Amino acid sequence: MLFNSIDFAIFLPIVFVLYWFLTNRNLKLQNLLIVIASYIFYGWWDWRFLSLIVFSTIVDFTIGNLLKNEVRVNFRKIYLWISIIVNLGFLGFFKYYNFFIDSFTEVFSFFGGEISVNSLNIILPVGISFYTFQTLSYTIDVYRKQLEPTKDIIAFSAFVSFFPQLVAGPIERATNLLPQFYKRRTFDYNLAIDGLRQILWGLFKKVVIADNCAEYANQIFNNSNDFSGSTLFIGALCFTFQIYGDFSGYSDIAIGTSRLFGFNLKQNFAFPYFSRDIAEFWRRWHISLSTWFRDYLYIPLGGSRGSLLKKIRNIFIIFIVSGFWHGANWTFIVWGFLNALYFLPLMLMNKNRVNTNLVAESRIFASFREIGQMTITFLLTVLAWVFFRAKDVSHAFSYLDGMFSSSLFHVPEVFDSNVFFLVLGFMVVEWFGRSNKYAIESIFKVPKIGRWAFYFLLIALMFIYTGKEQEFIYFQF
Repeated sequence: MLFNSIDFAIFLPIVFVLYWFLTNRNLKLQNLLIVIASYIFYGWWDWRFLSLIVFSTIVDFTIGNLLKNEVRVNFRKIYLWISIIVNLGFLGFFKYYNFFIDSFTEVFSFFGGEISVNSLNIILPVGISFYTFQTLSYTIDVYRKQLEPTKDIIAFSAFVSFFPQLVAGPIERATNLLPQFYKRRTFDYNLAIDGLRQILWGLFKKVVIADNCAEYANQIFNNSNDFSGSTLFIGALCFTFQIYGDFSGYSDIAIGTSRLFGFNLKQNFAFPYFSRDIAEFWRRWHISLSTWFRDYLYIPLGGSRGSLLKKIRNIFIIFIVSGFWHGANWTFIVWGFLNALYFLPLMLMNKNRVNTNLVAESRIFASFREIGQMTITFLLTVLAWVFFRAKDVSHAFSYLDGMFSSSLFHVPEVFDSNVFFLVLGFMVVEWFGRSNKYAIESIFKVPKIGRWAFYFLLIALMFIYTGKEQEFIYFQF
């Protein structure tokens, strides 16, 4: 079920009314309703794959309780590895089986051998990368004794399948979200209004910014040999704003929807395109995934401790694995490798924690130095996104070769001034709202007439520019 669909527009009010008016007196019933609603929400796409969520829920719930009473170190490790193998096994099969088979066949053929291995027509379950990491974090935290395992199977099932963030995050930690299912929740008008406001902003990002940028990004990337360098650059820019509007828009809708039901999810995007270096960008982009890899992979590997070679190794591991998490294609691995190269000089010069404050803090405009830093970081990010969007590595290099040709300075064949001004206005709003958790969080301070005029403007733009509906990009991951 898509957030920007009629189905969800009907589904959400029904669940909201049942939640607050039918089950509000009983916490167990509230949680059970969330589980049922979440299964309907996910099953709307394909009921068959609900079995994966149910099985993963049962496995990690059981492992958590086995760990609670187990003091023998070897047995605790066995239980942990059962959870890891089961969860990553499902993820590996559905997402990476054909990738490894095809790569193995190509390598074997490269050395002159012949091998015939059949790939399978595997359907990738929506959101499997997200809920797999969410349940894994629970088991790992229980193993580390950082979290008390739950005995409430309904609350745990609701945590695993919570529909607002089930298919594309944010990837929540059990330490933050699970305890919220234990506490009685009462309707908070201000929290609900804030949630609706964030939903509106997320829908605007998706419908107006992302979907309209996607039209041109798809046209240019799919026919890249036919266009000049200037048009290819516009295509890369369009994809840059498409993926941000699409994914951060989904996160805004997910977080806002959660507030309607009395839950608080963590911020997943913190205005990453205003970053002054790549390290800052990765502290602001897809925060739930970045911190997941930091806590469960980077730090256990040694993090920034140890010899220089180990530090460099850990940086490349974390970025390449992050790239591979996004999909079974070498383009994502190259994308991760490129970001590691961007990050490496900052780490070597011990400058990866320089820009931790807000850019132009307490000022309306950035300094010339900050503008230069943001421009360089943004252009490096645009370059990396070409690999992320390209159909394969050769296409990415071909695209870049065409983009950096002499025709980069020609008049572009494809350009829409309406989309340009929409993106420009969007980024202006983001800039003035960059100190908030989302750009229009503080608009309630604006006089009522101005506030409502802005809301109606967003709604009007969504009606004007709708009809170019695109599936959320991160559904494929």
